[in-house]
Amino acid sequence: MRVLLDTNIFIYREDDHLLSEDLQKLLKTLHEIKADQLLHPLSLDDLEKDRNKTRKEIIISKIKAYPSLEAPPNPEGDSEYLETVGYGTTINEQIDNGILYAVYKNAVDFLITEDKGIHKKARKLGIDDRVLLINDALDVFGHYTQRKETIRPPALEEKYIYNLNLTDPIFDSLKQEYEEFKFKEWFEKISREGRKCWVHYREDRSIGAILIYKVENEAIDNSNPPFPKKLRLKISTFKVTHVGHKIGELFIKLSIDFCIKNGIEEIYLTRFTKPEDRLVELITEYGFYKAGVNSHDEDIFMKELVPDRKVMEGLMPIEITRKFYPNFYDGENVKKFVVPIYPEFHDRLFTDSKIRQPKLYEFAKKFIVEGNTIKKVYISHSRIKAVKPSDLLLFYRSGSHKKVTSLGVVETVYTGIGDTDEILKIVGKRTVFTRGEIEAMKKPILIILFRHHFHLKSPLHLDELKAKDILRGPPQSITEIKHRSYVKIKEEGGIDERFTIH
Repeated sequence: MRVLLDTNIFIYREDDHLLSEDLQKLLKTLHEIKADQLLHPLSLDDLEKDRNKTRKEIIISKIKAYPSLEAPPNPEGDSEYLETVGYGTTINEQIDNGILYAVYKNAVDFLITEDKGIHKKARKLGIDDRVLLINDALDVFGHYTQRKETIRPPALEEKYIYNLNLTDPIFDSLKQEYEEFKFKEWFEKISREGRKCWVHYREDRSIGAILIYKVENEAIDNSNPPFPKKLRLKISTFKVTHVGHKIGELFIKLSIDFCIKNGIEEIYLTRFTKPEDRLVELITEYGFYKAGVNSHDEDIFMKELVPDRKVMEGLMPIEITRKFYPNFYDGENVKKFVVPIYPEFHDRLFTDSKIRQPKLYEFAKKFIVEGNTIKKVYISHSRIKAVKPSDLLLFYRSGSHKKVTSLGVVETVYTGIGDTDEILKIVGKRTVFTRGEIEAMKKPILIILFRHHFHLKSPLHLDELKAKDILRGPPQSITEIKHRSYVKIKEEGGIDERFTIH
């Protein structure tokens, strides 16, 4: 990315005054995203007008250390451009026209300037989205730094690669696949890049699970087929040896959440695929597909978070959820239900909820396994038979909060189940209930296996639900609501329309 900095930005940066906080943040951001920060040659002409000779020589000597825009386009022969912005009756106006012309002719991606006159001309040209004030630039480039964090359980830490132990046994298989010396070179390289990872440590401090990630904004051209330049999350390493805690699902959930929060629409990883490859089975279950092969003969698995809507519109609702998670169908062809859940169960099932406080034992590196999952289980004594696959569940946290907080899509429904062993076989580790609690339950019971898609950005309180004629009172059991009521929850709760098909 090529960013042209106007004269005043360089002066602010190189004179003997303190930098403003916003400019400090901007310069740091431009460095983090590895943007080329360029000076227009006309900026030096602008500085030559300074009557303070000593100050002028000092500033110019500092600014000449920055790379200059080579062979900048000249607007003198472009009458259409000059008629739009004005021919310029002063040296200052002509300099401004020349600097802005570099953006107009696509010699650079962006211009950062506080000059209101240049911004006015940019609006006339229709390129004002590429001519930015410092505050605007912070908003635009802030998306590239990926600083919006996901909510992860305390048992999962975020670490810099250089703080990991390269001799940890979890890396042994990778050293065999890539040859140990090549793996070591790669590890050193990503350490120098300041790369991060999510890691779970066992009690003996050995690594039980690790996901190393990288945000890319480049083409994938060492592959068949090649992929164009695009903002993507690359999963460099995805490995779990501490099994039985659904950490793999947790990694997928965190990766998707990270992308959504940071405006990334694709995730990919490469893999030397093995027969009956459990990792491949897991990622394909949540929408990854084999998209190509790279030059090392690794399979490339890609996931599109915002795929072509026309492709999804031709699918059955349940297929949308399975193939394009977290997208889902929410039109009138599926029913919507408000599902009450006690606070203690809500907090175990939805450990990434913003309204939840982690339990003390979680800081001792213990997982709440059902909270790690994307596929979850709801058990009820309700005799309702209207719930079908693809229907939407809107979870209502009872107790002091009294809010609709989260949305899930029904995958499978089991009714009239009375045998404890059969129940345990169905629910596995996806339920909040222990074996003892299930054994003690009055049976038969209803089991709903569902995929958790989203938490509402703005959970709706019971008072709002009553005021909008969605509920008459706190739901005591699974309660069907009308489609128009769901639409109100969707709009007021902030469910992202990019991921809904109707």
